[in-house]
Amino acid sequence: MLEKDIEKRLGEQLVRLGCLYYKFVSPGQRGVPDRIVVCPDGTVVFVELKRPGGHLATLQSVQQARLRRRGQRVEEIWTVREAAAFVDRVARLHCGPVKRE
Repeated sequence: MLEKDIEKRLGEQLVRLGCLYYKFVSPGQRGVPDRIVVCPDGTVVFVELKRPGGHLATLQSVQQARLRRRGQRVEEIWTVREAAAFVDRVARLHCGPVKRE
Protein backbone atom coordinates (compact mmCIF):
# COMPACT_ATOMS: atom_id res chain seq x y z
CA MET A 1 0.00 0.00 0.00
CA LEU A 2 1.27 3.48 -0.83
CA GLU A 3 1.97 6.14 1.78
CA LYS A 4 -0.80 8.36 0.41
CA ASP A 5 -3.31 5.50 0.80
CA ILE A 6 -2.31 4.93 4.43
CA GLU A 7 -2.49 8.70 5.01
CA LYS A 8 -6.00 8.95 3.54
CA ARG A 9 -7.35 5.97 5.48
CA LEU A 10 -5.78 7.22 8.71
CA GLY A 11 -7.32 10.67 8.23
CA GLU A 12 -10.79 9.29 7.57
CA GLN A 13 -10.70 7.19 10.73
CA LEU A 14 -9.35 10.00 12.92
CA VAL A 15 -11.90 12.51 11.66
CA ARG A 16 -14.68 10.00 12.49
CA LEU A 17 -13.33 10.01 16.06
CA GLY A 18 -13.66 13.78 16.21
CA CYS A 19 -9.98 14.60 15.68
CA LEU A 20 -8.65 17.42 13.57
CA TYR A 21 -6.24 16.07 10.94
CA TYR A 22 -4.00 18.68 9.33
CA LYS A 23 -1.36 18.47 6.65
CA PHE A 24 1.75 20.05 8.19
CA VAL A 25 3.58 22.34 5.79
CA SER A 26 6.21 24.63 7.24
CA PRO A 27 7.95 26.82 4.65
CA GLY A 28 11.66 27.08 5.37
CA GLN A 29 11.60 24.06 7.70
CA ARG A 30 12.16 20.89 5.74
CA GLY A 31 11.71 17.49 7.35
CA VAL A 32 8.75 18.33 9.57
CA PRO A 33 6.24 15.51 10.18
CA ASP A 34 3.50 14.99 7.58
CA ARG A 35 0.45 15.51 9.76
CA ILE A 36 -0.76 17.13 12.96
CA VAL A 37 -3.53 15.35 14.84
CA VAL A 38 -5.51 17.31 17.43
CA CYS A 39 -7.54 14.96 19.58
CA PRO A 40 -10.90 15.81 21.18
CA ASP A 41 -9.22 16.08 24.60
CA GLY A 42 -6.68 18.61 23.26
CA THR A 43 -3.76 16.21 22.89
CA VAL A 44 -1.60 17.04 19.87
CA VAL A 45 0.35 14.38 18.00
CA PHE A 46 2.74 14.96 15.10
CA VAL A 47 2.65 12.04 12.66
CA GLU A 48 5.25 10.99 10.09
CA LEU A 49 3.91 8.55 7.53
CA LYS A 50 6.15 6.25 5.52
CA ARG A 51 5.43 3.43 3.17
CA PRO A 52 6.68 -0.02 4.14
CA GLY A 53 10.27 -0.33 2.97
CA GLY A 54 10.75 3.44 2.92
CA HIS A 55 13.29 5.29 5.01
CA LEU A 56 13.38 8.25 7.36
CA ALA A 57 15.63 11.06 6.14
CA THR A 58 18.23 12.41 8.55
CA LEU A 59 16.52 15.81 8.60
CA GLN A 60 13.23 14.15 9.53
CA SER A 61 14.92 12.47 12.50
CA VAL A 62 16.38 15.84 13.55
CA GLN A 63 12.98 17.55 13.37
CA GLN A 64 11.34 14.75 15.35
CA ALA A 65 14.01 15.03 18.05
CA ARG A 66 13.45 18.80 18.26
CA LEU A 67 9.74 18.30 18.82
CA ARG A 68 10.26 15.55 21.40
CA ARG A 69 12.77 17.68 23.36
CA ARG A 70 9.98 20.23 23.67
CA GLY A 71 7.59 17.67 25.10
CA GLN A 72 5.65 16.94 21.91
CA ARG A 73 4.39 13.52 20.89
CA VAL A 74 5.71 12.30 17.54
CA GLU A 75 4.60 9.02 15.98
CA GLU A 76 5.93 7.22 12.92
CA ILE A 77 3.47 5.08 10.99
CA TRP A 78 4.84 2.65 8.41
CA THR A 79 2.01 0.18 7.78
CA VAL A 80 -1.77 -0.12 7.72
CA ARG A 81 -1.51 -2.21 10.89
CA GLU A 82 0.42 0.54 12.69
CA ALA A 83 -2.14 3.10 11.49
CA ALA A 84 -4.98 0.99 12.91
CA ALA A 85 -3.15 0.61 16.22
CA PHE A 86 -2.61 4.39 16.37
CA VAL A 87 -6.33 5.03 15.75
CA ASP A 88 -7.22 2.53 18.49
CA ARG A 89 -4.84 4.25 20.96
CA VAL A 90 -6.25 7.67 20.12
CA ALA A 91 -9.80 6.38 20.53
CA ARG A 92 -9.02 4.72 23.86
CA LEU A 93 -6.90 7.46 25.41
CA HIS A 94 -8.04 10.74 23.91
CA CYS A 95 -11.68 10.42 22.84
CA GLY A 96 -14.93 9.84 24.60
CA PRO A 97 -17.08 6.82 23.79
CA VAL A 98 -16.38 5.78 20.22
CA LYS A 99 -19.11 5.03 17.69
CA ARG A 100 -17.83 2.26 15.42
CA GLU A 101 -19.34 1.57 12.02
